[in-house]
Amino acid sequence: MSAYLFVKLLHNLCFVYWLGGDLGTFYASRYVTRPDLSPQARSTALTIMMGCDQGPRFCMPLILPLGLQLAHMSGQMPVPVVWLWLAWAFCLGWLLLVATLHFAHGKAFVPALTRFDFYLRVGIIIVLLSLAGYALVTKVILASNWLAIKLGIFALLVLCGLMIRVRLKAFGAAWGRLMSGDDSDSVNQTIRGSIASCRPFVYLIWVGLLANAAYGLHLIY
Repeated sequence: MSAYLFVKLLHNLCFVYWLGGDLGTFYASRYVTRPDLSPQARSTALTIMMGCDQGPRFCMPLILPLGLQLAHMSGQMPVPVVWLWLAWAFCLGWLLLVATLHFAHGKAFVPALTRFDFYLRVGIIIVLLSLAGYALVTKVILASNWLAIKLGIFALLVLCGLMIRVRLKAFGAAWGRLMSGDDSDSVNQTIRGSIASCRPFVYLIWVGLLANAAYGLHLIY
């Protein structure tokens, strides 16, 4: 197997685990919102949901540098190699941040690190959308329009993830009340409403992932 094909395999695996993890998260969320289940059963469903969600969380920082690596190796991104290594360093740092937030539950620094992660993603969205637009207009950095479009779609996927995070703010407090024994209609309505408000962005993520796969396979030009 050539180096190019190996990187392509890793890139495709990130797509598979991102989409598959999202599907598992979506399915488990339906059990989290069911008031006819016991709090213990719903807590188990939430654990499964959060576990499935780690696939997309880890794949997002990895799929970007793998895609850029493929573009560089194929001659579609004719930039000095130092820029590629900077992209790798940044994305591996982003991955480390995601892993720290996942494994450091309850630590005092987690709230501050979570805020940093949020604004970091805002910066990533702005930079990638600007880069994609510049590449589309000038044909500089990325040689093909479809690569610039893929980069722009990726930025929008990050945006959808941020919108889901914002929509879930009410969920945490309501879930804490549920686990404390408050199984009232208002608590259940908040939980259902919070998760339901995320679903449009989940659907957009699925569409975006499938569109990027289609561009990558040259089904769309």
